[in-house]
Amino acid sequence: MKPFRYARARDPQEAVQMVAVDAAASFVAGGTTVLDLMKDDVERPSLLVDINGVAGRAIVRAGDEIAIAALARMSDVADDPEIAKHAPMVANALLQSASPQLRNMASIGGNLMQRTRCSYFRDIVAPCNKRRRGDGCSAIGGENRRHAIFGGSESCICVHASDLAVALAAADATIHTNGPGGTRAIQVSDFYLLPRDTPNVETALHHAELISSVTLSLDPALANSTYVKVRDRAQYEFALVSVAAGMEIVGGTIRAARIALGGVAPIPWRVPEAEAALVGRPATAASYREAAEIALAGARGCGGNDFKVALAANAVVRALEQIGSAA
Repeated sequence: MKPFRYARARDPQEAVQMVAVDAAASFVAGGTTVLDLMKDDVERPSLLVDINGVAGRAIVRAGDEIAIAALARMSDVADDPEIAKHAPMVANALLQSASPQLRNMASIGGNLMQRTRCSYFRDIVAPCNKRRRGDGCSAIGGENRRHAIFGGSESCICVHASDLAVALAAADATIHTNGPGGTRAIQVSDFYLLPRDTPNVETALHHAELISSVTLSLDPALANSTYVKVRDRAQYEFALVSVAAGMEIVGGTIRAARIALGGVAPIPWRVPEAEAALVGRPATAASYREAAEIALAGARGCGGNDFKVALAANAVVRALEQIGSAA
């Protein structure tokens, strides 16, 4: 780990100002991601600005909206009764993330900003365009069992690591930020960027822009939702594939649907075509299977991850069956 400076900010504006003047400065809250990257020598910040004292950790419901402070800990959000009742896919995604110890430390904002767990990205000897643009992608033609079947490019086929981000994508959540240019509200669908030829640019955030909160708009499809995660072991493991799904079902007919996939793309992968195919259809196994086939249309493996196509389709069916049974 390289030497670095450490400072504590007293409010969001001070935190933004401290990072804005140093191109190599970073924010730190729980530290469960940035410190790992520093230990691996992947990130080398010159300054870490501690933001734990800049704002509260509240989870507040106001009408048909829930606002989650970026500094709220993952465990607190997972255990919140309003989240469990009105957005169970979010609670389930958090409860299946990391370990209890890490969930007690990790912040919501930090979880959304975590970087890929691609082994080549974290091995500074291996060529990686995400770490240094132009070096190449070792996963293309290499070990790619955990890599993308959607959304990759000739520059990068990594997958996004966050379970929470998948659930928030399905929930149409909004991310609110503070930065040198003021405040912004960014839909999750616009927040994460595909690699294309700039895999080093991962989100729509500017330097020194800080996530302040996440808001969820509540509706019946979000209230009747789940998160299915398929992984190599039951605890402390990242997804091979995952599915955040929700449906509004009235009289046995699907009125609305939400589906997003994780572990299959460099960003949380929303599948609106599959959602549209469910609307107006009966809540039956045949409808779920057809939606799963539509969701995986266009998926393309890279050899080692070809199995993900069928695995993800089956996970979609399982998630929809769980929701249908609960309804």
